[in-house]
Amino acid sequence: MLHPDLLRSFLAVAETRSFTQAARRLGLRQSTISQHIRRLEDATRRSLFARDTHSVALTPDGDALSGFARGVVEAHERMERFLAGSPLHGRIRLGASEDFAFSRLPEVLADFARANSGVDLELTVGLSGLLYEPFDAGELDVILVKRRGNDPRGTLAWREPLAWVGRPGLRPDPAQPLPLVLFPPPSITRALCIEALEKAGRSWRVACTGGSLSGLRAAAMAGLGVTAHSGRLVPPGLAPLPPSRHLPELGMIEFVVIGPGTHRPIAQALMRAILDNAGRLQPEA
Repeated sequence: MLHPDLLRSFLAVAETRSFTQAARRLGLRQSTISQHIRRLEDATRRSLFARDTHSVALTPDGDALSGFARGVVEAHERMERFLAGSPLHGRIRLGASEDFAFSRLPEVLADFARANSGVDLELTVGLSGLLYEPFDAGELDVILVKRRGNDPRGTLAWREPLAWVGRPGLRPDPAQPLPLVLFPPPSITRALCIEALEKAGRSWRVACTGGSLSGLRAAAMAGLGVTAHSGRLVPPGLAPLPPSRHLPELGMIEFVVIGPGTHRPIAQALMRAILDNAGRLQPEA
């Protein structure tokens, strides 16, 4: 029998592609994670990861095992929740960035709701730049957003380069102003996009402004222009544009989870659930 702890370590490495990050996620030593993987490979008589000094990747056997492992771990956790019951009761208000509209965030929140049946979860989806205001006003308890410039708050979920995206095959004319499809101010992505173009001396024009990701996606799919987005959360129907000297680098973005502090157990549980599942929210680009 494969112990659930071994499978949890396996899934953490599979999702983070890192023994170090897996150990941090599970609160274990890296040596313990390595030992778990070694015991699992011995028990299954399979090589589950191809690894060298620079990267970790699932082997075909590891990829096949991941679905079974997730089912076993989820079943084990459901059994533990049934036997233990949930001590949390009350309401929690979550604000999530539009970037997650097409991600697996609903699955993560559904898992949280099943594990905490006594908690009423309210979700508000909006621009990262706009979610800070209701959070600061006490109208939201937890927010999952892009980090705002010069704002140190929040626990880092992950960081990555911002990417230019558009309709697959689109090649903007370098002789013309770059047509942009953007959220309105105070969009963090919008500010980074315009700042990079201005710094590079690249002419631009706003071809479309929209307040929802679905609207911007439709405009970009129609070829009205390009936009900037997390490379790991690119909406369906769009694709990262190939590197070009006419498209300046946009810099890094950080996704953070911000909450009220340790005095709110429900908020702490929700933040932990989001951070523990960061790998599910950021599929391989």
